[in-house]
Amino acid sequence: MLNYIIRRLLYMVVTMFFISLIGFALIQLPPGSALSVKIQQLRALGGDMSTAQIESLKERYGLNDPIYVQYLRWATGAVHGDFGQSFTFDVPVNQLIWGRLGLSLLLSGSALIFSWLISIPAGVYSATHRYNVPDYIITILQFIGVAVPDFLLALLLLVFASQVLHTDVGGLYSTKYATAPFSEAKLIDLMKHLWIPVIVIAAGSTAWLTRVMRANLLDVLNQQYVQTARSKGLREGIVIWKHAVRNALHPLIMALGTTLPALISGEVIVSIVLNLPTTGPLFFSALLDKDMYLGITFLMLLSMMLIVGNLLADLLLAWVDPRVRLE
Repeated sequence: MLNYIIRRLLYMVVTMFFISLIGFALIQLPPGSALSVKIQQLRALGGDMSTAQIESLKERYGLNDPIYVQYLRWATGAVHGDFGQSFTFDVPVNQLIWGRLGLSLLLSGSALIFSWLISIPAGVYSATHRYNVPDYIITILQFIGVAVPDFLLALLLLVFASQVLHTDVGGLYSTKYATAPFSEAKLIDLMKHLWIPVIVIAAGSTAWLTRVMRANLLDVLNQQYVQTARSKGLREGIVIWKHAVRNALHPLIMALGTTLPALISGEVIVSIVLNLPTTGPLFFSALLDKDMYLGITFLMLLSMMLIVGNLLADLLLAWVDPRVRLE
């Protein structure tokens, strides 16, 4: 097991290197730069920059250097934890990301836990109670969860929370707690605001995971070892949860690697609609403004989560199913 983990970590380093090369090149493919975007914004507001100012900014941010020089400068700093300077915000990328990453991880982690807590019991119940009213209701909700866009679901929940529950919606805190020092009451107010984005982010993955769990469990229940367990007189609950469900979890665990970055990227629209200070809107802004150092850092972060998620999925699969050998 230790040798396997070491090999995977070495593969991760090589993979991240090639992702950084390709990602840095892709971000610079669109015409223009962050400087040109900034000049257009100033001209739209009635201002402008002199030629000397433009050349000074190009020299400051190294925009006149070849792309490989810019990449080497960024990669050398990234190894030491310095991801460069954001051209749009004129602050270090580290400050922009770390200030928002905690909330993004909180939302994504909560959405992941929520989707698993809902999808597994719902899928098991749907598979063991086929063609009855609850099964049909679960199936309808699954199609709705997959079909409804995230932004529309966010708007519907905002209207429901505002008009029916009469709660303050949008943002992280209510007006009276926005500038207040952190306290137990402020934490409770934060939890009251987080349930909407968690449900919106988790809706699509929950519906999909429930369908996968139902279909895979139906297949497992027809296996011979399940029939053998029943013939031994084991209670149906033990047969389902100890023998069948454990093997039916394989597709869900294997999908864990792609779920982590998908949740992070999926909160972009939700955060824009709900006005949440997460990494999603910042990444979207970096791509629009061609802020290359900010954009490539976000891309590397999502890639790292994908690779780490796949490693965790492999280790979890080996723990759930002793038949899986990683060596």
